[in-house]
Amino acid sequence: MTSVSTTAGADAVGRRGAALVVLCFVQFMLVLDDNVVSVALPSMRDDLGFGAAGLAWVVNAYFLAFGGLLLLFGRMADLLGRRRVFLTGVALFGAASLVCGLAQEPWQLVAGRFVQGAGSAMASPAALALIALLFPGSAERARAFGIWGGIAALGGTMGLVISGALTGLASWRWIFLINLPVALAAVVLLPRLVPESRAGRAARLDVPGAVLGTGALVALVYGLLRAGESSWGDATAAGPLVLAVFLAVAFVAVEARAAEPLVPLSFLSFRFRAVANGATLLFSAAMYAMAFLLMVHLQTVLGYRPLAAGLAYLPYGAGILAGMWLSSRAVARLGMRPALVMSFLITAAGLLLLSGVAPDDGYASGVLPGMLVTSIGCGLSLPALTVAALTGTTEENAGLGSAVLSSVQQIGGAVGVAVLVALATRRRDGLTVEGSQYAATEGFSFALVVAAVLVALGAAVIAALLGRARPPEGTPDV
Repeated sequence: MTSVSTTAGADAVGRRGAALVVLCFVQFMLVLDDNVVSVALPSMRDDLGFGAAGLAWVVNAYFLAFGGLLLLFGRMADLLGRRRVFLTGVALFGAASLVCGLAQEPWQLVAGRFVQGAGSAMASPAALALIALLFPGSAERARAFGIWGGIAALGGTMGLVISGALTGLASWRWIFLINLPVALAAVVLLPRLVPESRAGRAARLDVPGAVLGTGALVALVYGLLRAGESSWGDATAAGPLVLAVFLAVAFVAVEARAAEPLVPLSFLSFRFRAVANGATLLFSAAMYAMAFLLMVHLQTVLGYRPLAAGLAYLPYGAGILAGMWLSSRAVARLGMRPALVMSFLITAAGLLLLSGVAPDDGYASGVLPGMLVTSIGCGLSLPALTVAALTGTTEENAGLGSAVLSSVQQIGGAVGVAVLVALATRRRDGLTVEGSQYAATEGFSFALVVAAVLVALGAAVIAALLGRARPPEGTPDV
């Protein structure tokens, strides 16, 4: 009997490990597509005949669908089944990737990117919820989230490398077509590894809340994207942002009265998660903006070719993996709050180092030190933030908790890019004529100093508030 139970236990552990590998590979693919098109945009423009305004929507369509639909699909995963929603999202993402790879007209590529974003919004929170349920113990969950966070961050970095390599050596179409084998493998393997899970009690989807919440997020993301392209005072940006505020107020009012709300207000007001999500918002704003600004700086000021700029990010991925390996150990040894404060301060120090990169600096002496420090801090931060933001989630609301975290990350990223790029542009244009290396460097430096301040502010929020928020039993000490 003992031998049989031991074998069964080993099989269960093996299936959980295999499931984690599959889920992490899918997340790598989803995050990679956040920025995989960045280096390939000029080739897409030349092949398909994009105008300047239309080309931006190859990027924006993905963010709009992903950021806008996360809450809706996260709650649907809890109610309809997390495995089912995950597999549907992966299949949809794979089909949309095929459409993008075969696109012959600009509208086909933009439509495919929007559907890709919708598939990501289904798959990403469902996958994170499955991991949270597969690894219920605090220590094993911290390790699983450490792997998850590191792989996700690595996907964001490798997107630039892969995009540069495939665009330069083959065709931009392959940046989408390489998604197909990963999606197919996930659809075939995951049903064999993970049982279905859903909320234990029957509940109906809150349709008014879903419409208002999704509308508020879509309007907010759209307004932020437009603000990044034009200005905050432009009607095409201000209008959606005002609408987002109106819809958000209506959403809160409806949710307070709903019998089965899409997002229970008690879930949002749980202080431990609220502090973690607030810190995630600041951290995401800084890191998304840093990735965008640094890639532009490498190519326009330091003169790197697209492939060289992508390869320059490889040490960033190595630093993230090192930080990821240290993260669970830091939490176990120091506690959640000190570990997060330390990791945020390391990240802020790395951003300050990057802000000092001058036009005549070499890669090893100028770019690399700040990149390594930032990446180690990022690798330390992301897994611990994920654990904190999903603290106290259960079989009833794991998908919702994952969707809230992902929404915060996307909104933070959109805000960071819109605000910090605008600050960099204003600082550059205020110094001298556009195109000056000195002016561009000053704008880049100023924006990264602001990013460092945002991360340091996140550290202060964690230090001041997280320790007063009581986590449920089993969470690492704060």
